[in-house]
Amino acid sequence: MHLSCAIGTIPCLPSGAILADPMPTPTVTVPAQILVVEDESSIRDMLRFALERDGHVVLAAGSAAAARALLTDHAPDLAIVDWMLPGGSGLELVRALRRDERLLSLPVIMLTARTTEQDITAGLDAGADDYVTKPFSPRELGSRIRALLRRSRDFDGEDAVVRGPLTLDGAAHRLSAAGVEIALGHTEFKLLGFLMKHPERVYSRAQLLDHVWGPGTFIEERTVDVHVLRLRKALRPHGADTLIETVRGAGYRLGVPAEPVDDAVASVPIGKNPAGGT
Repeated sequence: MHLSCAIGTIPCLPSGAILADPMPTPTVTVPAQILVVEDESSIRDMLRFALERDGHVVLAAGSAAAARALLTDHAPDLAIVDWMLPGGSGLELVRALRRDERLLSLPVIMLTARTTEQDITAGLDAGADDYVTKPFSPRELGSRIRALLRRSRDFDGEDAVVRGPLTLDGAAHRLSAAGVEIALGHTEFKLLGFLMKHPERVYSRAQLLDHVWGPGTFIEERTVDVHVLRLRKALRPHGADTLIETVRGAGYRLGVPAEPVDDAVASVPIGKNPAGGT
């Protein structure tokens, strides 16, 4: 395989592994522990180099099995997962993460050479929060990482929000409908949290990307549709999927059902006490 190198600055990389900007300017950010699951050692080394330059701690794995072993002893803040891995695909690994209660809210970025619309949709449907295709720019990847970490940390410590049958607790990362807990992926949780905090207001896809994914994030607007579909699917068994309303030509909003009115009270003329007094 042909390799391209920046001597003395960055490890050798397979040709086409990155688009440009092999030496991005170090970015001041809150350090995080990041799991990198990539079987190509040269790309794995490049990712380690770029992430450590930004102050992150890197856990590196060359296979899905190695990643699972690391996850038994570590609790990373974010994972970057390649699709094509030996001994099990990255897609299967992401699905397994979303079935694990301990790792359910772990932000995941898929980094892969699979670039078709079907592949991107499959990755997001499996539970990935973002999808980056190879060749890629380390600077763009760094921006996406910072956006995901910011979304994850900004949501901590917030009070519970109640809308209709739904109760969302940001600090505990729990959602329930009429007391029954609902499992949601990280991005669906953030998306629903934003809509619940701003009920009955329509947001375009571009606005949701800015508010939920973060400004300057390089994600296509159709990504919003994929996550809305996943959110509705999770809410449907609890009869709450219709709360997420599509406003044709405008975007999405969270509709709040009207509170039921007691018939006895409703029938009393204004100024009268239901018990018969005035």
